[in-house]
Amino acid sequence: MKTWTVFVLLTLSLFGDKVQEGFDAYDKGNKTKAVELFKKACDGGDTRGCLSLGAMYHDGDGIKQDKAKAAEFYQKGCDGGEAMCCNDLGVMYDDGDGIKQDKVKAAELYQKGCEGGDAGSCINLGFKYAKGDGIKQDKVKAAELYQKGCDGGNAQGCFNLGLMYHNGEGIKQDKFKAVELFKKACDDRHAQGCHNLGFMYSKGEGVKQDFSKAAEFYQKACNGGGAKSCFNLGNMYYNGESIKQDKKRAKMLFGKACDMQLEDGCHNYKILNEQGY
Repeated sequence: MKTWTVFVLLTLSLFGDKVQEGFDAYDKGNKTKAVELFKKACDGGDTRGCLSLGAMYHDGDGIKQDKAKAAEFYQKGCDGGEAMCCNDLGVMYDDGDGIKQDKVKAAELYQKGCEGGDAGSCINLGFKYAKGDGIKQDKVKAAELYQKGCDGGNAQGCFNLGLMYHNGEGIKQDKFKAVELFKKACDDRHAQGCHNLGFMYSKGEGVKQDFSKAAEFYQKACNGGGAKSCFNLGNMYYNGESIKQDKKRAKMLFGKACDMQLEDGCHNYKILNEQGY
């Protein structure tokens, strides 16, 4: 799973004047003005203006979509030391997104972004080491990079490292450590981290078996868009598995899983519907 920089209106005080003004204009819906201000900032050496402008060109947000232009501004920002620009340009090379695919170049850009302190770049590079994608496979290196991403506050890094500890992949198996990492990811609203934590509580893996806790984390993952979590929680309510049996609630949860295109959820919803629940 590749990590994109998210274009958000946060920590405005950290940006230079033109970038600050650009975000103000963007927030007011004047995206044409925002583009103009981000361009001035980028040309003036504020690489965060390059990052913002690259994102707008990439998505066609307030300006005609032009991925070649996006790549140009990401490159300018990356060359100027903006680590997130290196990451986003790396993703474009990785996917062949508006630019000729080059997985070796992508790895180089992720390396530069990671060295510059961007957690997403570390995770993307870790994934490439884990899979041997454009780079020689090295799962030990992948684990190191996931740890760096996790330490940098990126939930995906914590989750990926948790999987490696759970499976003993490139690192000594440690299900206690896996629980700790899935919990860290879940606390940062990573739905799959919550799902895996729920599963481990349900099985008593790396933690004392606790169906109430399993239900709690499945619910959290379900709320975050995890179809399988909705389905698993539905099964717990259907069977009354250390939780009060409630087939109407089970039906609702199966229906939610179905809405998220999980076929088993649709099947179970149909059965309960036919039974009058």
